[in-house]
Amino acid sequence: MSEEKEEASFSILTIYDDPEERGSVPESPGISSQHEHHTQSQLDEVCGPLQQLPGSLAQCGPVFQEVSCVTPQQWVPQALDRSELQVPWFSEVESEEAEPGPSSPPGLGFAQLCPSPPPSEEVRSLLRAIPPIPDEAVVRQRTPRGSWKVGKLHHGKKVYAVAVSGSTHHVYTCGHGYIRVWNESALHAWDQAPQAQLNLQDHQNCVLTCKLFPDEQRLITGGLSQTLTLWDLAPTPRIRAQLASTGPMCYSLAISSNAQICLACFKGFVEIWDLQNQILIRKHEVPIYGSRCVDITGNKFWTGGEDTSLYSWDLRSYQRLQQHDLQHEILSITHDPSEEWLLVGLRMSDIIILHTHRKEKFKAVLHKYIHHHNLKFASCGSYFVTTQDESIHCLAAPSLQRLFQAEESTDILCCDVSSDNQYLVTGSKNSATVYQLLY
Repeated sequence: MSEEKEEASFSILTIYDDPEERGSVPESPGISSQHEHHTQSQLDEVCGPLQQLPGSLAQCGPVFQEVSCVTPQQWVPQALDRSELQVPWFSEVESEEAEPGPSSPPGLGFAQLCPSPPPSEEVRSLLRAIPPIPDEAVVRQRTPRGSWKVGKLHHGKKVYAVAVSGSTHHVYTCGHGYIRVWNESALHAWDQAPQAQLNLQDHQNCVLTCKLFPDEQRLITGGLSQTLTLWDLAPTPRIRAQLASTGPMCYSLAISSNAQICLACFKGFVEIWDLQNQILIRKHEVPIYGSRCVDITGNKFWTGGEDTSLYSWDLRSYQRLQQHDLQHEILSITHDPSEEWLLVGLRMSDIIILHTHRKEKFKAVLHKYIHHHNLKFASCGSYFVTTQDESIHCLAAPSLQRLFQAEESTDILCCDVSSDNQYLVTGSKNSATVYQLLY
């Protein structure tokens, strides 16, 4: 596949604080409000206003009431916590040149819920016979309404990387010389000692990046050492294997959703590792100033850095697929759980939102020069966290409503959200701060 260079043309999105503000925000063509308005007008033509539906239909119980009050683009299966079905966010947006995909909006199929003419008496009788479903059984998507700072983990040195497990609520703080392990009781304390300290074999080594495996039973770390270290976390943390890398400093790591492939980003190249067999598949050259960050979505991987360009690569042929000029230095890359949308954090604090398959690009513009920009998508897919120097912003997806904001006294170097969506942990100068998410 030939390389395609994309020009920096983005639809501009606005981060807002109150739902009322959403109505006054001008949106770019193709954004959800226009699709919703058009679809709803057609529904009204077909069915009439919702309150004019036959009375017996409105008595079908909480499920119908729940469905009848949502907008068309919200008509998707939603679930709570880790069992949630992954719903592609920004799925209502579709460009003219895009082909239909799994994230296409349901569209007028929603009109089947309120047929015209009114249902026959036989249908009415059948609907009356359906028992009401308890309200607690109606599956809804959750987003946190706030956060509560509950603890401080004293690492002793700068925390360059952090990981938090949703299954055990253990936190791993990484930095120079060692990794510290904290159990759940330490998350709600301010001066508790770590459960364990894992000393690195080379005391001059510094862990700059870490990733939990999807099953949260293993951890991989990289940094100022020509090795990537695989750790078994249960029953007690220990080194499983050390992978001899070819670069002196690993900036970023990414693991495929099936935990078979690991990408390690070095200056000028990316190492592609087979984690099952612990062998190096390929040392893949990338632009020397476009290798600060790496992420993987399906059969593509993405790199970016100081040269302000975002590159996508085919994981099978290793050809460069696209190059997006983002005009500012790239500091972080992450994806949503469906792997259909990519978030890119820039030096100017802007957030780029990019579809991984279709030509859909958006930008949330903040215009503030920052030194550190971290992004983390929640496993449920309904929100993500962005940290920009001392500030924490939790934003709903896809609406970009600001769910909460917090400030710290020093720059935040890293962050992670537990897979059960209960904790947010940030790493900074010599400690990590624990926030419990409130729903």
